[in-house]
Amino acid sequence: MGINDRKEREKEELRSLILAAARSLFLEKGVEKTSIRNIADKIEYSPGIIYHYFKDKNEIFHSLHQEGFLQLLGKMKVLGTVENPLERLKAMGKIYMSFAKENPDMYDLMFIKEAPIDHIAHHKEEDWKEGNNTFSFLRSTVQECIDIGNFKGHDVEALTYMIWSTVHGMVSLRIRGRCEAIYFENQDTIMEEAYLSFTKILDSF
Repeated sequence: MGINDRKEREKEELRSLILAAARSLFLEKGVEKTSIRNIADKIEYSPGIIYHYFKDKNEIFHSLHQEGFLQLLGKMKVLGTVENPLERLKAMGKIYMSFAKENPDMYDLMFIKEAPIDHIAHHKEEDWKEGNNTFSFLRSTVQECIDIGNFKGHDVEALTYMIWSTVHGMVSLRIRGRCEAIYFENQDTIMEEAYLSFTKILDSF
């Protein structure tokens, strides 16, 4: 391995170390209480070294939320072998909900917290490709449903957005503790039962 290759590997290793520390602190303390200073303290480097890799904290959180989208999309793409697009669509919703329940803090970072989007807003050359890629996979599945005769009279863009926002709403209410604030006889399973009702509506389109 040449000197340049070794330096590049060491650079990538340190970047990964920074992200691992940021992820650990984020999961422990949340976005607001995670700082460049305590990331640096965790990896036992000076804060200055972090600025060689990331412009600010929002860029770090943008990188972390990219990892989350890659995980989610990877789980969803496993369903590419499901031939019936409507069944695939319903299974995608279940994966989405499971991911959110298992990774509530990451879900917050991906879909609710402002830090990753603030980074994009201040870097006009970038777009939200991670979110767009996931949305595109959902949209292509909805389009396949339309192509075989489901959802007659519906626009693919609007319908995809409606499906996404409906499931997102169920998930957000659940992981933010809003469901616990309302009395449900089936408190522990209300989200799953609501999703089952939603899939029955999709079946009836």
